Amino acid sequence: MTDIPKTRLQVMWNRLLAVVEEQGQALIRAAFSPIVRESGDISAGIFDVNGQMLAQAVTGTPGHINTMAEAVKHLRERFPVQDMKPGDIYMTNDPWLASGHLNDFLLMQPVFFKGRVVGFTSCTSHLADLGGKGMGPEGSDVFDEGLMIPHCKLVDAGELNALLMDIVRVNSREPIANEGDIYALIACCETGAKRLADMMQEFGLDDLDALSRYIIATSRQGTIAAIAEVPNGRYRHELMVDGYEQPIKLAATLTVADDHVLLDYDGTSGCSDKGINVPLNYATAYSVFALRCIIGPDIPNNAGSLEPFRVTGPPGCILNAQHPVPVAMRHSLGQMTPDLVYGCLTQALPDKVPAEGASCLYDVPLRHTPEAARDGGTQFALELVYNGGTGARPAKDGLSATAFPSGVWGSQVEPTEATAPVLVTRRELLPGSGGAGTYRGGLGQHIEICSATGEDFLAFLSVERIRFPAAGRHGGKPGRPGRMRIGVDGPDLPSKGEFRIPAGDTLILETPGGGGFGPPENRAPDAVRRDEEDGLLGAAERRRST
Repeated sequence: MTDIPKTRLQVMWNRLLAVVEEQGQALIRAAFSPIVRESGDISAGIFDVNGQMLAQAVTGTPGHINTMAEAVKHLRERFPVQDMKPGDIYMTNDPWLASGHLNDFLLMQPVFFKGRVVGFTSCTSHLADLGGKGMGPEGSDVFDEGLMIPHCKLVDAGELNALLMDIVRVNSREPIANEGDIYALIACCETGAKRLADMMQEFGLDDLDALSRYIIATSRQGTIAAIAEVPNGRYRHELMVDGYEQPIKLAATLTVADDHVLLDYDGTSGCSDKGINVPLNYATAYSVFALRCIIGPDIPNNAGSLEPFRVTGPPGCILNAQHPVPVAMRHSLGQMTPDLVYGCLTQALPDKVPAEGASCLYDVPLRHTPEAARDGGTQFALELVYNGGTGARPAKDGLSATAFPSGVWGSQVEPTEATAPVLVTRRELLPGSGGAGTYRGGLGQHIEICSATGEDFLAFLSVERIRFPAAGRHGGKPGRPGRMRIGVDGPDLPSKGEFRIPAGDTLILETPGGGGFGPPENRAPDAVRRDEEDGLLGAAERRRST
């Protein structure tokens, strides 16, 4: 069927969005790991027979979603369609093919309808531990960081690859959680495949060709029209970030033409010896997401709306890291790329781009000590995630303790304490951390974590905005930088490294605030009064307001 009225195509497109959202929710409901089940660190999508993404679940992170959009093309090329069988599922965790580090598994399943492949379902989620040095920045190369699985069959005609599952289990400190999460990924693919086939049956479709053409062409046309509203030109910006051994310069040139946008990372610092390097696929995912939040934000994310954006970078720069450099904490810098992009885009659209935010997810992997493993102590591997404040927007305050750009929900206290031998003794907004402005930056938060068993534990930290706070825009003030320490009176910790938290002591995290937008003196008196009543002002701000 090819001659389908546009109204019917639109109805089918809307149904497809419902199908893929159910697919994503199946993954969340079935997952074992809190970072998946409670924080939504996933992606799910439906693709046409050529591997072009047609729809993505609303729940998910840009780092997973936009890398998945390209990874399916790689798997599609690697495995010939004519060799695929019903019940096949393919997978990889190769950082340069999937989502940038080893701890993310990406699956792809062909969808069969009336005896032939009509499309694909795909999904990604984070696994708790894959051995090696684990989640942390201390690896010297990717081989230090855990188990890499090349593109392969996870399920062959409905038969699970038992040897592969055994390999994953014996290489992990959390074998049960990993096994459960892999089954959840399989359930996600199968849910999407079944619902897609049901939809095709309901609408009397033999293939997805006409629907695919409609979705991709309509989205591409809408995106090109949105790009045409941005003034043509070349816009350059540089952003300093904490780095590990030394501060790192991120640089970009944004070239806007009539029908496409090119972002180039030329001028960016070279790779680090530590695991904060970023494969280009992951840097691209967040950069394009940032652009799409401003340029055509109402257009669904699919192959058509992504096609007019291209990202390049010199091989070997820290945003185009080459195998086998360490990449475990690639999100530390990858999630800073939206602020880099917005520094360019604000030159073209000064009234549409927000101030800088905390941006980098405060990812806190925790683990037992070596002696706990040796002497029969409590063993665990847990990854907590917290967020700072977003930058103030051109006509609104920033959002407090909110995940942008990652979209990963902050770890909740009860699931954390039920999963691992730690206690979260304090978690609250951090007054005064948002940058002052006509519109105030979002607030960070204060978190305190200690042992629940009287045993030391390890924290593997790789965050940003400790040295370089989020800048304000158009006269707005910067947000407060992040801060980490062990104990109330302990010295400040650097933004990256491996730290031991002694039993009876407390890991204290203060996430950064977002920058303000516009001169603070132009803030409405009612807004200032409301901030004071809500307890959002720091001591210095309270003195100024009285």
